[in-house]
Amino acid sequence: MANFDYKHLAALAEVIELQSFELAAQKLFISQSAISQRIKALEEHIGQPVLIRNQPIVATLAGEQILSHFKKVKQLEDELVPILYPDKPIKPMKVSLAVNADSIATWFIEAITPVLKNHLVELNLIIEHEERTLDKLRSGQAIGAVSVIEQPLKGYRSFKLGEMEYCLVASKGFAEEYFPDGVNQKSLGMAPAISYDHKDDMHVRYIAKHFNLAASEYYCHSVRSSEAFVALVKQGVAYCLLPKLQIEQELNTGQLISLCPDKELVETLYWHSWVLVKGVNKNISEQIVKIARQKLAH
Repeated sequence: MANFDYKHLAALAEVIELQSFELAAQKLFISQSAISQRIKALEEHIGQPVLIRNQPIVATLAGEQILSHFKKVKQLEDELVPILYPDKPIKPMKVSLAVNADSIATWFIEAITPVLKNHLVELNLIIEHEERTLDKLRSGQAIGAVSVIEQPLKGYRSFKLGEMEYCLVASKGFAEEYFPDGVNQKSLGMAPAISYDHKDDMHVRYIAKHFNLAASEYYCHSVRSSEAFVALVKQGVAYCLLPKLQIEQELNTGQLISLCPDKELVETLYWHSWVLVKGVNKNISEQIVKIARQKLAH
């Protein structure tokens, strides 16, 4: 098979990222028909479709593999250009990372800050559930990810970061109103909870394991913000699972209380990065692993 034409790969990447053939054409300074022709040429080259032309536009399995390859090549190019052309005007290096909301709310910002201060980086943080962040690596949308899954994808490696401890919490007033006789099947059926979204398996697993209740047997707000979890719980309108690292002060002052101190949840986190990572991206990976291990050490 002949080598890839990287203009075709760039067209695919922009269509997927911008979710529009028209916007992709504008960004690449070509016509919309030219974008379509490049995608068609790529599909003819590999003998199968690379994207599904629906809304949203999604890459096929082959398309995901090609995108992942293209992102890795771009990553290497971004590292090489300043070395080969030191006098050329420097553009920010684009770095996309997939991270769960709880890590963002606790330790991740501290880990990434030194890199942002010392390097010209344009950061794209993709906030996703910790069980689904590897999907962003697989699709080529991210070059690194925080995950609860240890097994790395092909071409990547994983590093153990540490353990994130979670506890079921509420305000004292909420606990007195909804759990006067303790947390049990009956009281949980009436008390409003909070989860990240309808796919948030952590809350569902916790309640199922300890109280034998299915998700359909209680009601739950969906809020895609770890910080909003804390705000809502402090307002006394719901209960939820939260990282102890995030609410140490609230627990110490009694603003929040642990509803089930004997039933805490521990999730082990891993950092996944490309095997050949180097330069700025290697620095990013090293910082993430270093700070996470400090913050998540027990």
